[in-house]
Amino acid sequence: MSTRTVKSTGTTVATGTTKSTEVPEAVEALLAAVREGRTGQVPGLLAALGPAERRSCVPALKELRRTSREDWSKEANQRMGALLVAGAGCHPGPAGAATWIGARDFSGRSWARHPALADVVEAQPVEWQTEVIGRLAAKRGSGWRWDLYPLIERVVRRTGCAVPASDDFVAEWLRSAAGAENGPRGTATTLLERLRTDTFTAVLLPRVFELDDVSWPLDVTYTTRSGDNWPAAIAGLVESGHFGREELIDLCLGRLVRGGRTADQRSFLAVLTAFAPTAREYAARVRDLLALLDGPSVVAGHAQQVLAGLDEAGFVEPEVAGQASAVVLFRSEKKLVRAQLAWLEQAAKRSPERSGPVVLAAAEAFGHPDSVLQERALNLVARRLKAAGDAVLPELLLAAEALNPAHHARAGELFGAPVGGSGDDDTAWDELLPPAPVPAPLGEPLATPAEVAEELAVLRAAERPDVAVFERVLDGLVRHAHRDRAALAAALEPVLRVNPWQDVGHWRDCGPGDALYLAAVVAGQADPHRRGFVFRKKGRDPLRGTHGTEYGNVLAARITEAAERVTTDVPPYLLATPTDATGAITAAALVERLAGYQAVGVTAGPADLGAALLRTAPTADPSVLAAADRLTSAAGRWAAAWLREGGLPAQASERVLFAPGAGYERKRRYWERWWEDLRRIAVTQRGTTGPAGPAHERLAAEFRVLLEGTEPSVARARREDEWLREPTVHWAAMLPHHREELAARWLDRFADCADRERRGTARMLVVLAEAGGPAGLALHLGLAYGLGARHPEDRAAAVDALLVLAARGDLDGALLGRELGELVTLGTVKPNRLAQALATAADTGAHATVWSVLAAALPALLGGDTPRGTADLLVIATDTARRSAARGPIPELTAVAARPGGSRLLKEARILRDLLAAS
Repeated sequence: MSTRTVKSTGTTVATGTTKSTEVPEAVEALLAAVREGRTGQVPGLLAALGPAERRSCVPALKELRRTSREDWSKEANQRMGALLVAGAGCHPGPAGAATWIGARDFSGRSWARHPALADVVEAQPVEWQTEVIGRLAAKRGSGWRWDLYPLIERVVRRTGCAVPASDDFVAEWLRSAAGAENGPRGTATTLLERLRTDTFTAVLLPRVFELDDVSWPLDVTYTTRSGDNWPAAIAGLVESGHFGREELIDLCLGRLVRGGRTADQRSFLAVLTAFAPTAREYAARVRDLLALLDGPSVVAGHAQQVLAGLDEAGFVEPEVAGQASAVVLFRSEKKLVRAQLAWLEQAAKRSPERSGPVVLAAAEAFGHPDSVLQERALNLVARRLKAAGDAVLPELLLAAEALNPAHHARAGELFGAPVGGSGDDDTAWDELLPPAPVPAPLGEPLATPAEVAEELAVLRAAERPDVAVFERVLDGLVRHAHRDRAALAAALEPVLRVNPWQDVGHWRDCGPGDALYLAAVVAGQADPHRRGFVFRKKGRDPLRGTHGTEYGNVLAARITEAAERVTTDVPPYLLATPTDATGAITAAALVERLAGYQAVGVTAGPADLGAALLRTAPTADPSVLAAADRLTSAAGRWAAAWLREGGLPAQASERVLFAPGAGYERKRRYWERWWEDLRRIAVTQRGTTGPAGPAHERLAAEFRVLLEGTEPSVARARREDEWLREPTVHWAAMLPHHREELAARWLDRFADCADRERRGTARMLVVLAEAGGPAGLALHLGLAYGLGARHPEDRAAAVDALLVLAARGDLDGALLGRELGELVTLGTVKPNRLAQALATAADTGAHATVWSVLAAALPALLGGDTPRGTADLLVIATDTARRSAARGPIPELTAVAARPGGSRLLKEARILRDLLAAS
């Protein structure tokens, strides 16, 4: 090893307790290779270093890593690969090496798969290697491709150490097809053959049944050869004696009983059916099969079919049919209910002595929401009633009370007593709506610097911080910087040490967490008057990325302005701090704040004043208007004019159809020009600027963008799809009295929940329902899309918004119903999803509200080609009409009910027609 030293070019290497710029030539060669990103040369250069020389490189490597972690240029990416390999070899202890290799800085760059890293690790003692990979295996993997897996697998297979059994390691073994990546391309071995020879199989295969989110690898078929997919391969292992049959059947059934994602359940069901358990094997596990009846439809259907077969073969007790019926007959899947009734009928045919338990079990279906299934159950009971005997009549009469009123007369004849009490079923029920929400007050300002620091830490830790936390922190930073900046900086120091400020970068939008920038300015860690050098663009605002939204730019304007004023003429407080959690400011509060500014001679910041004006509720209180008129500052005169003119005028929405059609390029991949397949109902708004001030003042450009006109277009669809920024409560808080304008701008996102099956945005419907201002076409359209959303949580949010609007008296049921009818006719909203949402709303007691919506939707649904699933909506309409004592014919309903035939749609239409015609 060379002992000659050379001058280091800009690198300081620590040796012991002293620092020297003289470093060994071999050390400098390694550091130079790392700086230049020559990853493949690093193992050889490390081999030339002794333990002390390797340790001396660690500080320089850490500094290079710190300066490179936010840089995604090609050069920095190469440097990070070399850093990963060099750091793994320079850390003497396995704990430090594992921490370095598994650091988040290196994830996402795939350098852990480079052969150089494996070479460096394998050059260490075996004990060192096994401890490192043991620590790495315990880390959580990231995404669908865990880059550390090949390294861990290679060391385990070579050293023969204990096979890691962590969830991520097992999942990656499953995804990698049991070592398929290690074999030659075009290998002739099947998955079954690889599993038979793989030493990991005995340890990891049982753990597969404990994993979540494994449907994709379990479903993959590698080739058409036998045994080249996981279900067939696992069954093959059982047949060849590598695993006990009873053990794996129990593992698979136990996994299905535990439940989980529907896709996972389908995959494990495929594994179970690949075993082809015998009737006796299933009969020994009846309790498990009964538990599966409450699972996903496909799993429940399989368990039901197996149980029915066991019952027919005499392998189970007769009571099992009744136990199964108690679960299945309450399910919404009509196919399962029909199959259960057929099972009961066959059981009674085979053994007439079972007729009593059979009719009582079938009576469970009297409470099913589908009146056609109720009729089917009633028919079964009628056929078996004579064999069942009179002993079952009291229980049948009690169960019959749950029948649709259309079946009461027949049930009364069958059971020998009136059903439905005194005939008052059609008496209106009380409408039950939740109490109208009252906005929560924001609360008193943060009283001490310590409280500001504590709330800032909460803000940074929250995934979705609420409006109150952000606004109180922003105001607290300004307020206490005015009172005692040094004390505030001292209180903020622990928070900033854990959360150092980093600008929003090129891609991110400014959000509430970026209040940290203001804290950094207060603490002297950032200079608001100097623009940074970010992504080679000098002078860029640290809070505005290239792809920021108009809402993020408003937040950036407010935070940046506060940061600039903190270092110059810091105001005593902010004008735009809301008085309640919706973001609203009372007119009295704004006037009082402006009077306070005027008293101490403080000038209002343009961004702070603009945000405050947009948040201020109009008022007719003469005392508030008189106090505003007494203001003499420029900001005060503008605020007085703003209040006198009623604030920002509301915008009306106009209905349009957005159906751009196909472009001139016919060949396209599925993700390109997706809008060509759309037919959406959308809105346009003309836009506004708001009242000007006495000196013709106008809102700043960031705020004017929020008020511009809007209309659907291909350009907007493309732009919004490229950068999918989801609306937040902070966006809504910028215009708390103008929910119609916000709904118009977010309508594409609400529509995505229905016709593009995206998730999450519908939660903002509740926020808009609780906000102020007119509830017009845009908001009702957004609600309609939410009620037809793909995902249940989005439909649940839309139902909450529906109930809030109804409780506040802001819901136009006829408008919502007409739009829903059009959306269903277009195919944008599916009737089954809408039926589930409206049934949920009706179950809360909002019968009149739901009927008002459906009554307006039925003409469009029944006036032309009736969409599949309309019968489900008619069931809900019948129930809500009965409970709200609705009367009066609907011509389109009458016409459908008069058609010949006996389909479910026609039966439900006749029931509703007769109900509406009753006197």
